[in-house]
Amino acid sequence: MRVYLLPLTTSRTLLYSQRLNVVTTNKQGLADKVSKKASKLWAGWEAKESGWQKKVVNYGNYALRRIPYEEWGLKSVPPVSARRKDDELKGKQKVELVYPDAIIPTTKAEQVVRTLATERDALHRKKMLWCLIGMPISAPFALVPVIPNLPFFYLAYRAWSHWRALEGGKHLRFLLDNKLLALNPSKLLNDIYDPLIPANTSPTPSKPATGDVNPLKGKDEAVKDEEILLSQANGQRIAKALELPELGVEIERAIWQVNHAKKVKQEEAAKHADADAPRDKEKSTSPGEDEKK
Repeated sequence: MRVYLLPLTTSRTLLYSQRLNVVTTNKQGLADKVSKKASKLWAGWEAKESGWQKKVVNYGNYALRRIPYEEWGLKSVPPVSARRKDDELKGKQKVELVYPDAIIPTTKAEQVVRTLATERDALHRKKMLWCLIGMPISAPFALVPVIPNLPFFYLAYRAWSHWRALEGGKHLRFLLDNKLLALNPSKLLNDIYDPLIPANTSPTPSKPATGDVNPLKGKDEAVKDEEILLSQANGQRIAKALELPELGVEIERAIWQVNHAKKVKQEEAAKHADADAPRDKEKSTSPGEDEKK
């Protein structure tokens, strides 16, 4: 297994896990088999030109695009089984941590992983519980003929998704606690990221810049003046350089979410500024009015 840390902005980092040894079909777990079958069904619906299946796919893709990239990243990490634990402890399965040390110093790399592995635990547990509660409530929709019980399947998928994210975080913590991550700073990633580092920041750990504290913050804690590092073009360049086409999808989604979140914050800030303007105007005119009186 190989774990990548890819800074998206000066305060957010995408984690992605690549499975090096692909499991054969007859050795796949039930969850993997169900997931593969669902993906095949989804692809079939997506190929249709019209009909309710096509509408379901369009709405589904819209919803999937809004699942936080942090959750997708943790889901890419396979659950840690007893056998996998044993193999990793014995060194049969090496786990590399690949990152651009021009942005994330080697002394901070494991801390970034630990933060990404733990910061959303409570959220995933809470949302998984609500999905499990909602599944029996949505079960009666199965009585509707022809159309599948979409609310039930959506809640089931989200419950599974939160569970996979929790399991991915658990696996990462196991690797960290047992010192099983082999740190591997990437020159290839450095070459891509070097021109993208803002001129007013420093990659040294002495400052709260791109390589120190900021990448540890979650989406909701992002600093107000954060700068976006990756564009869609550079994201696809990384995926191509690493020969990971599937990573391109993850980066594209993450960058879209980052840009969307920044746009929303800017719009909210503009609204607050417009709302405060009349008050400031009233305050500025009040002294003159008092003198007239």
